Amino acid sequence: MTPLDVAYLTAAGGSAPWLAHRLLKSSKGRVALREKLTGRVQVTPKVGPRVWFHGVSVGEIHLLRGLLPEFRKHRPDVDIVVSSTTETGLTEAGKLGFPVIAWPFDFSWAARSALRRVAPDLLVLAESELWPGLLLAAEHAGVPVVVVNGRMSPRSAARWRRIRPLARMIFGRVAAFAVQTPEYAAGLVDCGVPPERIHVTGSMKYDGVLSDRESSATRELRRHFNIQPGETVWVAGSTQAPEEAGCVRIFRGLVKRGVPIRLIIVPRQKERFNEVADLLRAEGVPFQRRSDPASAPAPVVLVDTIGELRAVWGLADIAFVGGSLDGARGGQNMIEPAAMGAAVTFGPHTWNFRATVEQLLAAGGAIQVADFAELERTALELLDPVRRSRLAVAAQRFVTSQQGATGRTLALIDQFLQVRSRPAA
Repeated sequence: MTPLDVAYLTAAGGSAPWLAHRLLKSSKGRVALREKLTGRVQVTPKVGPRVWFHGVSVGEIHLLRGLLPEFRKHRPDVDIVVSSTTETGLTEAGKLGFPVIAWPFDFSWAARSALRRVAPDLLVLAESELWPGLLLAAEHAGVPVVVVNGRMSPRSAARWRRIRPLARMIFGRVAAFAVQTPEYAAGLVDCGVPPERIHVTGSMKYDGVLSDRESSATRELRRHFNIQPGETVWVAGSTQAPEEAGCVRIFRGLVKRGVPIRLIIVPRQKERFNEVADLLRAEGVPFQRRSDPASAPAPVVLVDTIGELRAVWGLADIAFVGGSLDGARGGQNMIEPAAMGAAVTFGPHTWNFRATVEQLLAAGGAIQVADFAELERTALELLDPVRRSRLAVAAQRFVTSQQGATGRTLALIDQFLQVRSRPAA
């Protein structure tokens, strides 16, 4: 047992009741939790080269959804294993068509066991999932680690700089960082990462985004929600509390003005679906639940399902991207509604997407609001179809101009596979 294990066990002491509850909750939960605790993941025996791709949750798995098919076409000889940390991430990973395992807890025995069973030639981490125990185990096993679509917000960079020796210890075990922007690259250099390990590839979130508002999935949602020609659709996606309450209040004000508008709310976490439903009932707002086949079309739609937000953005005339007015989350992905040609709005708290926000605003492809009052005024302004169209066209042009990161990332991954598979001298 390492000192790091002792620290983790001490910190986890208060979580023991929660872990016991999860173990007893469902057979699926027991299997995932057992894999996390022991690292005894279930994978087929390795035959040829293998790459282990990891996405911590739904957002990162959706990022891999664009990368993995291209990687498979580029390297059909390589076996692929995908992991995720969260339950929702594992569910989404299961839709990709590759073997899926639970990411192990960062105990030394779990990390070693998982690496031994998967036996990857390369470990690819999406964005920012860096755990010291796993990185140390990968180093001991001789498995290079590459971070793709990497980002480091100014807030994160400042925190790491305060503990620079620890930052060097963790980041020094990563063979290469493929980062989204030069700003993120500079943050890593400040934390002690050698510049030669950093590659600015751009953001893969621009590649493979849906832009077809008439896709089969979006058409089916339009039919299911009974959205009529002439109705303006306002989608509030990836929301956190109190954003749903604020959007409902604005919606009710617009309805009182006689505006023919529909509101579609897509909460970020499935654990909050019932909470938002209770909010709508308390407000006396008629609503339709996506998950309930008996739920009749209504002025407000609660999308209480996982994985449909991309298609829902195709319904949006006006889009509000959540996690940006709550002050805690740092914003969610505004690239998808921009690609769909919606008039995109978001709040001031967008540090997770700082570069994207700056570029999108500079291109005239979005509007950033300070609070709910300004969001209400902006929604009123965007009822003008000409204003909406200018915003939407600028947003789509910007997204198109940023594409190509996936190809650059594949080239970097391929370099490490070639080195790994080179026969010994």
